[in-house]
Amino acid sequence: MKILGISDNTDTLIYSSIAKDLYKNVDLVVSAGDLPLRYYDYIATVLNKDVAWVYGNHNLDDYDRMKSRKSDSYKAFEDVMSGRQIEFMPHFGGMYVDGKALYDTRNRIIIAGLGGSMLYNGGKSQFSEREMKRRIFWLSSRLMQNKRKYGRYVDILLTHAPPRGIGDGEDLCHRGFECFLDFMDKYKPKYLLHGHVHLEDMNANRTTLYNETKVVNIYKSYIIDDPALGED
Repeated sequence: MKILGISDNTDTLIYSSIAKDLYKNVDLVVSAGDLPLRYYDYIATVLNKDVAWVYGNHNLDDYDRMKSRKSDSYKAFEDVMSGRQIEFMPHFGGMYVDGKALYDTRNRIIIAGLGGSMLYNGGKSQFSEREMKRRIFWLSSRLMQNKRKYGRYVDILLTHAPPRGIGDGEDLCHRGFECFLDFMDKYKPKYLLHGHVHLEDMNANRTTLYNETKVVNIYKSYIIDDPALGED
């Protein structure tokens, strides 16, 4: 399976005339946030790819509306992936997975989303360590259902902020969450994909192995190519 990860800044290659050919073998696009929602719509339309996304701490268009949705998002994700239109999905392209743990029936993977950054100035989509732990707690019942139904809790944890001590910063805004380490210890996702920490050197190492999980900074754009991913 091939995944295009995007986060924080738009990529001129994705906006270029060769994008459709360049990314024709991509199965899924995932966004770790801080991107305009119209960017997802563009990708879904031009590249003809599904886009799963979470919010960062910037570019928070429709944040309150999306957070207020009460529909059965688990079933909705399955329906969207099978091609049926769902009323509660946003008018722009993409599948909102923030605060959810959903099964992608097309690619046969489970994606959980925990967007937002560390609380640093009281803005939207910012969370204290305790608040993020609570968000994980609310995900736990869905993860347990996944384990019973699919034999595993989750394949990809899509976040905005990194885990504490793995590619994060020392300033409060860019500090990672310790509870993401606990999440990986307990639920063992194959990947944790994040953004938030901008890479000045695009050739810098992006991947860190934490126990059984590959932690990958998908800043701007990055391809994850894993033939075993999606093999139930």
